Amino acid sequence: MSDTNYPVEKTNPNTAHLDVDNTISPSLTKEQLHPHQSFMDSNSDTDVDNNSMGMTGNDRVLYEQLRIVNAAIDDIGLTAYHWKLFCLNGMGYATDSLLILLQSLTLKSVQKEFNNDFPASTMALYGGAFLGAVFWGFSADIIGRKFAFNTSLLLSGVFAMITAGMPNLGGYCALIVLTIMGAGGNLILDTTVFLEFLPSSKQWMLTLLAFWWGIGQTVAVLVTWPLIKNYSCPDDAPVCLKKDNMGWRYCWITLGGLVLVLAILRVTVIRLVETPKFNLCEGNIEQVVEDLHKIARDGGKEISLSVEQLEACGRLDENEEKAPRQRGAWFKQLFEHLHLLYATRKLAISSSLLFLSWTIIGICYPLYTAFLPFFLESRGAELGDGSIDTTYKNLAIANACSVAGPIIAAGLLFIPSIPYGKGRKFTVGRRGAMCIGALLSMTFLFAYTAITNNAQNVAFSAVTNVTIFIYFGTLFAFTPEVLPSRCRATGNGIAIACTRIAGIFAPLIAYFGDTSSSVPIYVCAGCFAGLGVICFFYPFEPAETRAM
Repeated sequence: MSDTNYPVEKTNPNTAHLDVDNTISPSLTKEQLHPHQSFMDSNSDTDVDNNSMGMTGNDRVLYEQLRIVNAAIDDIGLTAYHWKLFCLNGMGYATDSLLILLQSLTLKSVQKEFNNDFPASTMALYGGAFLGAVFWGFSADIIGRKFAFNTSLLLSGVFAMITAGMPNLGGYCALIVLTIMGAGGNLILDTTVFLEFLPSSKQWMLTLLAFWWGIGQTVAVLVTWPLIKNYSCPDDAPVCLKKDNMGWRYCWITLGGLVLVLAILRVTVIRLVETPKFNLCEGNIEQVVEDLHKIARDGGKEISLSVEQLEACGRLDENEEKAPRQRGAWFKQLFEHLHLLYATRKLAISSSLLFLSWTIIGICYPLYTAFLPFFLESRGAELGDGSIDTTYKNLAIANACSVAGPIIAAGLLFIPSIPYGKGRKFTVGRRGAMCIGALLSMTFLFAYTAITNNAQNVAFSAVTNVTIFIYFGTLFAFTPEVLPSRCRATGNGIAIACTRIAGIFAPLIAYFGDTSSSVPIYVCAGCFAGLGVICFFYPFEPAETRAM
């Protein structure tokens, strides 16, 4: 039996909801509760930091209960259950990237068959991703992570397979919306669920998790390559009939089937229990204790967590009064979650900068991928013979290399802090890793416009993908880490929704814009420079604080 003495502090339930500006613990000074933090710099205690910054909203009872649960999760450590989560959540990452890239890889064949070159299916993809982020993000904080986690990927697999049978562009776009709507929710829940089970010393694994994204894209390219090559209408065909153009349909049914298999594995192999932090926010403390003890036993550990320890902190008023869901109750809870994202000045700054970052990356990265090939061709760059084999080989190399980005990002998190001044230390952390990734991406994008041959194109594409995914991988992890437990899925959903809204405009700009102009490339590089600057202003550094 573990002898861990979990931190318990008796809290008066009648004063549980405190105004942020007056959240001063009797045992702590105001300076301790509100330490000055500069970029990649921290001198605060982790628990104090989370409390003063409003990481759990205004509920002191919940904060104290979360401290106890976090201590128990740390006591359990990393178990086989966590490794299952890492692999199966990672496969969720892979399927999201796979399905999103699949639409792009099959776009030309679909447009040829339906005789329409307007990027309708691309807009449908971003529309579906937006709806998925909003629906699953908002609902997961209300109905729970488990249902959304088990359902979203399953729906994606089913709808992806049905997409293969669509007889016209309208039906195809409708199924794209439904398919990506499921995938959009899955992306939010992968990071949220994994984070809420992780011990604090292993939170770096959330950044590493993003390497599955590159695996998914590489699988999509390798599976699509022979099918599109061998079962598509020739470029010079005056009419493209369905029977001569089955390649894109084979792609959707094959990869949709793969997604469905992975969705079934997630339900049957891991047997996910509801996350302890969601149950805690709902007042289900008995279930929290039971689930954590089971995970500990399965991992060969024992913990001393008890219902009495959690009850000693008090009860959440709103949960004591909670009755069965009434009409309008979900909307009230949703607005409460939205309010929590801006409950304190620091949380408001953090949430606003997060959503701004996701919006910027949502438009500049698709613009880069849409404009760059046309720009290079207009400048006379020799990019190979233009064959399907050359195109897919280059794509496979670039996407395979992107796997290295999150691995490098996770490695950056292990750079030790460097003390300086009085009680201060310089830490690279998540903000530093994002800044490095963004500024390197800016540099390579500016340099990219000077290439003149295919070898340079492949090399710069591979390196740029690595640097972009240093930023992307860290941002994916950073987002749920700095959001309060009670509204984590909501905030994560809004962040992903921002990037999808922005992404809707990218195909329109590419369709109507001047593809020979260098302006879009420079704009993309400038956007990454802006993303690097934003890193200096994030008020929270998860490397120095425990995600609550």
